[in-house]
Amino acid sequence: IATQPGTKIVFNAPYDDKHTYHIKVTNSSARRIGWAFKTTNMKRLGVDPGSGVLDPKEAALIAVSCDAFAYGQEDTNNDRVTIEWTNTPDGAAKQFRREWFQGDG
Repeated sequence: IATQPGTKIVFNAPYDDKHTYHIKVTNSSARRIGWAFKTTNMKRLGVDPGSGVLDPKEAALIAVSCDAFAYGQEDTNNDRVTIEWTNTPDGAAKQFRREWFQGDG
């Protein structure tokens, strides 16, 4: 996959309001993939949509938001958003399935 921006997004002050940035996720392969976002802080960080399926060369625009919080009173050093992806099984419908990410596939 390819993402824009490529490595990170930074939420800047003020933190008394919700901020939303967008990440473009592109399937740069020749196979259909399933993808899902994970976050280390579900209360503060949100992702919409949180998962999906992309055909080869298809892209999706994902909204990543950071809810308001009390800066300096909460530890944000380990806040992360991660995208996982996997090739979908041959013949699978274009509907996301969480079980694609289980096992050693």
